[in-house]
Amino acid sequence: MKTKFSGKRISSIIGIVPELESFFDDEVENYPFPAKQTLKLKKVMGYKKHRVVKPETAASDLCIYGLDYLLKKEIIRKDEIGAIIVTTTFPDHFIPPVSNLIQGHYQLPDDVVCLDISQGCVAFVVGLMEAFMILDHLEPGKKALVFSTDVLSKKVSKQDRNSYPLIGDGAGVAIVENDPGAKEIPFVLHNNGAMGKALIIPAGGSRMPSNAETAEMRDFNGDGNLRSLDNLTMDGTGVFNFVQSEVPPMISELLSGQNLSIEDIDWFLFHQPNKFMLRKLAEKIGIPYEKMPMNLVENFGNSSGATIPICLTFNLAEEMKENVYRCCLASFGSGLTWGAMIIELGNLDVCELLISNC
Repeated sequence: MKTKFSGKRISSIIGIVPELESFFDDEVENYPFPAKQTLKLKKVMGYKKHRVVKPETAASDLCIYGLDYLLKKEIIRKDEIGAIIVTTTFPDHFIPPVSNLIQGHYQLPDDVVCLDISQGCVAFVVGLMEAFMILDHLEPGKKALVFSTDVLSKKVSKQDRNSYPLIGDGAGVAIVENDPGAKEIPFVLHNNGAMGKALIIPAGGSRMPSNAETAEMRDFNGDGNLRSLDNLTMDGTGVFNFVQSEVPPMISELLSGQNLSIEDIDWFLFHQPNKFMLRKLAEKIGIPYEKMPMNLVENFGNSSGATIPICLTFNLAEEMKENVYRCCLASFGSGLTWGAMIIELGNLDVCELLISNC
């Protein structure tokens, strides 16, 4: 998909992370490997600590925490909400959708559009795409809320050194509205479902319902990591090669289509898988490190689709309130899916990172 959106802007962005921190050094003994060997990953991958939710916390709790804040600050009113778009890979329940739970929690009118999208790493840009399209059909003055939320720490084995140290929980919320004066937003989106199993939770769906057997911890790949079929499994090499081969031409395609260069972009706000992968990606594209924040995994973990709003609010909160920047948002991962857009961000009513008690 290759398109442009007109007359749309993001007026506020918040990130939400749970208050509970888990430190890499404290987790070393969980893994069936020598501690000295495991600690070598700390510098290479950027591991330090990550945020995880409480056992009783669900995806909607982080969303509601964020929207409570926006309503209390009168950044948005209930009567302005025309659509609730939730992107997540791990909803509260199979049924009902998280978006309906949020609509019901606030007792919003029954004509509010409620939509859940099953997306992971690319969730935020896909959610924005959906919001841009829905806004064309809402009543004047109505706004769309885009939530990207995941609590994947619950689906990753604590004995899986490949995945658990980098996974974090979190959410992002964006208020999206019509603005006739906003600049065009070029957008590209690609998918390769044939590689979908490179990032997969094998059990739990209709293909393989969870049972006692799927919960059994095993070393499936002979790499020493223990996980069950109910846990997230990742082909790290396959995902790395995919990112390095597909993302650079996507960024080139997006920039050249607008007659723009790397120098014309103020900030490259990319999904945050880990520092090693982002450094290699920046080098291959030719992006200066200082234009691409890549410090999320070491502070909060990889929170799936929420990484872009959390990265933005963690690194550029004050700048985004007072200035306007030309930004490239890009995501890549589960699906396998990769997408990007160029959008002006700034003069935001709110750009804050919230610490939730969830």
